[in-house]
Amino acid sequence: MVFIHDTQRSLAAAAHLVNTLPGFDDEDALTSGEDLEAFLSAHPYTGAIRRDEAELEALRGIRSRLRRLWEVDREHAVPLVNDMLRDGHALPRLVIHDGFDWHVHATSDDAPLATRILVETAMAFVDVIRSDQYDRIRLCSADDCDSVYVDFSKNGSKRYCDTGNCGNRMNVIAYRRRKARGTV
Repeated sequence: MVFIHDTQRSLAAAAHLVNTLPGFDDEDALTSGEDLEAFLSAHPYTGAIRRDEAELEALRGIRSRLRRLWEVDREHAVPLVNDMLRDGHALPRLVIHDGFDWHVHATSDDAPLATRILVETAMAFVDVIRSDQYDRIRLCSADDCDSVYVDFSKNGSKRYCDTGNCGNRMNVIAYRRRKARGTV
């Protein structure tokens, strides 16, 4: 495992949330209570969750801010992360719960969900920055995709996101080009 479990979970949740933004031909994928439930089902959070329209709008509101972490390099991510920690009034503490070993929570359990996600993402990016693994924070290499992902592979060789079958699609396109040139 490249990152510890809470870092990996926070990074995966942040990438999922960012990938709900509209892009290319994709519509906004976080517009309803059902969309929120699907996100929370895939990425459970502890603490207060209201599941109301205001919470949905707050989550929608942090997506672009999180996306910026995928658009900058390691050095330029630092002020973004520090701003997120400051804005979320982060006060890290060790906790153990729900079968997970000791890990860090940096906000109170009754902080708004969007604040908790913002701060937990910032804490995860602290680990990414400190471990000098920012090259694993990536944009999909497919020509027609702007999704983000974190490369959790052992050798760091992943090139495509998991949101649109991009790897298979690009391999088929490359194969067809080679076939058309007669190099297959």
